[in-house]
Amino acid sequence: MRTVGTQARGLRAPIVKQGDDLVNIVADCLVQSSRIEGFAINDRDVLCVTESLVARAQGNYVTIDEIANQLRESFGVQEMGVVFPILSRNRFSMVLAAIARAFTQVHLLLGYPSDEVGNALMDQDQMDLAGINPYTDLLTETDYRRIIGAEFKHPFTGLDYVKIYKDMAVNDNITVYFGNDPRGILRFTRNVLAADIHNRARTKRLLTQAGAEKVLGLDDICTRPSPTGGYNPDYGLLGSNKAAGDMVKLFPRDGQAFVDAVQARVAELTDKEIEVMIYGDGAFKDPVGKIWELADPVVAPAFTAGLRGTPNELKIKYLADCLLAEEPGVAIDETMKQMVREKKQNLTADMAAQGTTPRQITDLLGSLADLTSGSGDKGTPIVLIQGYFDNYAD
Repeated sequence: MRTVGTQARGLRAPIVKQGDDLVNIVADCLVQSSRIEGFAINDRDVLCVTESLVARAQGNYVTIDEIANQLRESFGVQEMGVVFPILSRNRFSMVLAAIARAFTQVHLLLGYPSDEVGNALMDQDQMDLAGINPYTDLLTETDYRRIIGAEFKHPFTGLDYVKIYKDMAVNDNITVYFGNDPRGILRFTRNVLAADIHNRARTKRLLTQAGAEKVLGLDDICTRPSPTGGYNPDYGLLGSNKAAGDMVKLFPRDGQAFVDAVQARVAELTDKEIEVMIYGDGAFKDPVGKIWELADPVVAPAFTAGLRGTPNELKIKYLADCLLAEEPGVAIDETMKQMVREKKQNLTADMAAQGTTPRQITDLLGSLADLTSGSGDKGTPIVLIQGYFDNYAD
């Protein structure tokens, strides 16, 4: 019997530049690492490549001024509302700088007590003690400072994001409000940019039904080529990150062609059919800061066909308890293996599968890859996951 199940290896890679042949770089990294570190490459191994590597090789960047120009063209007004951006220097501050350049007046509505992905703007107990109803109350910045004090620092970055976002203004043209009903912004303007990520469709619908003149989302901006060449037809500015100077890196495009090409190249080099995916943020929640990691529109913007679907697994610890309750002290290893071998093709609603994680395979793998590679200086933007599709009976 094998003694190891799923393994995740972070693979070190060279610094990728715009125009590099990333398909061959990724395939070569895998083959060389296998040879140097002494591990085998197997069918159904999963090779995960971080989205930033793909976007950089594509040169998928835009400037702040290019974003501002597209905003002006899209709205054609001087006064603008922005609702529900996340609190992030990396993710939104550059976009807000472009918005401030594009319009003479910006009304910025922030969700509270935290943003969409869990970054706090106030302590929830403070909010309750102040008698605030987060479902109905719209607060001004004066209200906010009266309740939480002169500043409120993010638990991890130590920054006051209200101050940071106000500092993005041009001629003091950003006014900040706090509320959780997007329709509150219509008190100040009828033209709105929905800056949320996962709830954007609902936000746009509510605003449109409430009489907004024009509603667009971050996914509607930078969807066509800019003078610099960057764009994403599917996600626009969603998934973007701050880059050097006044540049913003967009989420990668043409991902399906890339993952299919890497799969084919690895097959040529190794005669193995692996799966390949591009991954961004993992989908998990920090138990201390309460921050949900997923600031990208999806965990995996592209993946090969073998990664579709959700796991179909039995809950071994539940079955072990049941079997041991029936025959305490009896060795049940072989019985358990037989149950795994004979499991149904679809275990949905079967008690033997209750408690397993009913998430997309790509979300689970992308979260594992994100945690393995990290976001700092590990230098492993490629992750090899082996044994993920194995089970106890293999």
